[in-house]
Amino acid sequence: MDTVRAKPDHDCLTIELLIPYFGSRHLLEIAARSVIDQDDPHWRLRVVQDGPDVEDAEPWLSGLNDDRVSYHRNPRNLGTTGNFQRCLDLATGSHVVFLGCDDVLMSNYVASVRRAVARHPDASVIQPRVAVIDVVGRRIRPLADRVKRAIGPRAGGDVCLEGESLAASLMRGNWLYFPSLCWRRDRILEHGFRQDLPVTLDLALLAKVVLDGGRLVVTAEEAFCYRRHSTSLSSSTAREADRFQEEANLLDELARAFDRAGWRRAARAARGHLMSRLHAVMHIPRAVARRDRSATRRLIRHVVVS
Repeated sequence: MDTVRAKPDHDCLTIELLIPYFGSRHLLEIAARSVIDQDDPHWRLRVVQDGPDVEDAEPWLSGLNDDRVSYHRNPRNLGTTGNFQRCLDLATGSHVVFLGCDDVLMSNYVASVRRAVARHPDASVIQPRVAVIDVVGRRIRPLADRVKRAIGPRAGGDVCLEGESLAASLMRGNWLYFPSLCWRRDRILEHGFRQDLPVTLDLALLAKVVLDGGRLVVTAEEAFCYRRHSTSLSSSTAREADRFQEEANLLDELARAFDRAGWRRAARAARGHLMSRLHAVMHIPRAVARRDRSATRRLIRHVVVS
């Protein structure tokens, strides 16, 4: 028997924003302030600090004197996947957002998402239009984000996507911005965050929701700023190779799941993972320049073999 899920009452709807905090307190304060400054007051903010090794945010959050803001500190470091799951475990709202501790809401975010929920009460996930900013908040247009814009849906109004067509689109290239997504909590509680996927946990969860019959709505209203940090030449190419290996493993796993669902087009897109291969190509020169032979071989393998 199918589970009957209650439709949210827009007049009572509160958007719950969860910040898995593990980085710069300065950027966290900017993110939290962007929540406080929302045009629409129907929100709650919960900051979940991952362990004692991060600069304590509780004094600053308490100083906001806003009972919509709460704070939780994990007694030990849970890591990226563990802290995301902790955020989900602590959530109580019908609609939740896993806001990056360095991202920024535009002042219309909550109002925009609430209007989208009113228009599409059955939507499992809502993606507003996203701007990309650098570490100091300036708008930028890196190649990766120009590609995301090119492969994502383009329309003047809401775009509703579901089923195999949505799965195939995401398998060709993940054009979504995970921290900007507003999720129906009841659609993700049954799945949760994979603990073995620190980089691709968002795509794994999205795929589960889509296979479970979930619907994604992309809106035309810009409401979110995604902070893109420039990658230093000295950053670890080995870490990038690990990332692509994780991605390849997940996509192969999803291809098998789509095969079982009879979604042949989505399975082919997952096995081909064109955009992932092209992305890996961009990292090969850096690995070569650093004379990291192991990372170079693994990146080439991802492009040619995986």
